[in-house]
Amino acid sequence: MNKSNILIIIYILGLIFGALVLDLWNAQTSPKALIGIVWTILLLVGLFLTEKK
Repeated sequence: MNKSNILIIIYILGLIFGALVLDLWNAQTSPKALIGIVWTILLLVGLFLTEKK
């Protein structure tokens, strides 16, 4: 399996975990919402590094 596919699968599992367990997408805006932004940034950096090599 390609490294970028593995990263995307981990990203999707992380989003599901964040939605169900951490309740990141509730109606109240809180600093927890930054976790989703940081998680997306980590995905983009990981994709950049895997495609670069």
